[in-house]
Amino acid sequence: MAANKEPSTIVPLLSRALHRIRSTPPRIIASPATQPRRAAVAIILRVSPPPNYVFPKPSADPSSPANTPAPSLTEFFQLDWVNAPGARPEILFLRRDKPEAGTDGGRMSGTGPNTREAHVAFPGGKTEDGDEGGLYTAMRQTWEEIGLDLAEASYTPIGQLDDREITTSLGKRLLMILSPFVFLQLTPKTTPVDPSPGTSLHWVPLSALLPRPVGDGPRWSSVSVDASSRLAPRHSTILRLLVRLLVGSMKFPAILIPSSPMSVTADTPDEKTLDVKRAQLETAGSTPPSMKRQRSRYAPDETLKLWGLSLGMTLDLLVHMASPEARLGGAGASMLPPDAEAELLRVPVLAPSLASVFPRFGYPDVNFWIWVFGKRYRAVIRGWEASVRAAGTNDRRINWTGSALTTFYAAVRKALIVVIVVRAIFVFLGVLLGSWVLLWRR
Repeated sequence: MAANKEPSTIVPLLSRALHRIRSTPPRIIASPATQPRRAAVAIILRVSPPPNYVFPKPSADPSSPANTPAPSLTEFFQLDWVNAPGARPEILFLRRDKPEAGTDGGRMSGTGPNTREAHVAFPGGKTEDGDEGGLYTAMRQTWEEIGLDLAEASYTPIGQLDDREITTSLGKRLLMILSPFVFLQLTPKTTPVDPSPGTSLHWVPLSALLPRPVGDGPRWSSVSVDASSRLAPRHSTILRLLVRLLVGSMKFPAILIPSSPMSVTADTPDEKTLDVKRAQLETAGSTPPSMKRQRSRYAPDETLKLWGLSLGMTLDLLVHMASPEARLGGAGASMLPPDAEAELLRVPVLAPSLASVFPRFGYPDVNFWIWVFGKRYRAVIRGWEASVRAAGTNDRRINWTGSALTTFYAAVRKALIVVIVVRAIFVFLGVLLGSWVLLWRR
């Protein structure tokens, strides 16, 4: 069922989104003089052809050179194999066994001896002195980390999404500016890769991230983080225990990423193995014994979760699929089925990238006080949703992500002060009451 609906919905929606990204200038956040550090990531997309699609044989005509020019973005989405029934748009995530400190890509403990919960991210990293800009950083880091050369003719840079700010816990201090760049694979076959040790690649269908009836519907979950690890000094055991008792845990929204036998690790030998793995996934057939052995060695059973900055950037990409022509009833709206159009109109409301990256706390009273002090934050969210519904043409000068981050964590700081004071008062009263009862009994 999903394979039949993708050519009529997701492929043209991806085309519309990439054209929007290419034609829409991103919101660039200038680095302040006090913190010039920047980073960049690569969001890589491809359209995987159906496993039974028969490609025409290469022409033997000498006048037809082998190095034909790469298709333009419009020409790419007119190719037969891209629009063939069963073609599937996919996005590349990676999992790092040892992520850099301070990122949201770290692995958390699982619930069983043979399972674990892992966080996925995009290839990328910090800008170095010799880099010629954010695009160069994203391409260099992708090559160094997974061995994929985005400078090849098989890939084309689409554009940049809005910059994002990376801050310390509760948004107190800016750490760096993050720039996400979008790339599209123009060929039906992925070039061989060579991930660094401890890194595995996961090509995930976009249908697993889009709401029904367009996609399969994202499976929402959460990632629990000990609040003391974010709010208390690392080497103060007593203060960490106190914060853990008073504040509890933080739950970040997350999307479950489907496990896949096509996961690629540093030990994957060649392109043929990648194509076989992809064919096995797309046909949903049984995996040969040799593949089962490779899977058990290279891709152990684990729960992959998309959250934090990576989730926010992914949702920024998906929001571009809710096209302005569809919203305004323009000429291009005929490309969307009526049910798909109605569903995508609600994407910014159902899963706004601004609101879906912020945590909730384990104690209900903490969330209540955040709501009490969150009037400015809710106003920012409403303004961002209005901007998205208007195709992003209004208030482009406003840093919505930064404003939401600032106002949300301002409300969190106020709420935590109130909660800690109230809890301290109750503890103090409890001690007094207990002391009075003990003295009265004497």
